[in-house]
Amino acid sequence: MNLGKTLILGDSYSTFEGNIPDGYDSWYFKAPSDHTNVNKAEQTWWYQLFDGKNGILLRNDSYSGTMICNSVRPEHSVEVSFINRFDKLVKEGFFQKNQVDTILVFGGTNDSTTDCPIGENQFGEFKAEDLLKVLPACGYLARQISIAAPDSRICWLINTDLKDEISYGMIKNAEYFNQDYILFKSIDKSWGHPNINGMQDILNEIKEHFDIAKHC
Repeated sequence: MNLGKTLILGDSYSTFEGNIPDGYDSWYFKAPSDHTNVNKAEQTWWYQLFDGKNGILLRNDSYSGTMICNSVRPEHSVEVSFINRFDKLVKEGFFQKNQVDTILVFGGTNDSTTDCPIGENQFGEFKAEDLLKVLPACGYLARQISIAAPDSRICWLINTDLKDEISYGMIKNAEYFNQDYILFKSIDKSWGHPNINGMQDILNEIKEHFDIAKHC
């Protein structure tokens, strides 16, 4: 399967300096780091996935340290949450200007590790206070995506080591909105982030899920 023209909505796992929008924080840099052995964009899962054969990466909207929900870190404004970044893309006409075949949502890690309120699955009638909780925010994001990009293939990439309530809630949410998901089995990590081997773990599971030959 070819993923076609793709949007990634992500956090640190999908960042690399110079490959995300200006002003976005990154975890991965060209300079050597004690935290990771990933120091080339070519080593990331997304760079290897979108190699010109499997599809085209329209935009890598990934911002390190961000949550899906609006309970953001103290150093961040609420505008950087997944749901607000997506709403901004909609308001800016991204989906009118671009044919988007696939949307990959790779988040929930920061929501889990920072003890955001989890809440319960919610699929409509959202209030501002609901969007401070993880699962209602996931429902809101899934609904907004389905409205903005009804013909796109949507896939939620669900990290290892998340709180069970978040992992299972994200699966239930995806199923409700008839969206796809990948529940990763194993990701090799350093300092809680994919290292070179971990990037390959992510890449291989995505290729397997979408039936993309590993030699492509």
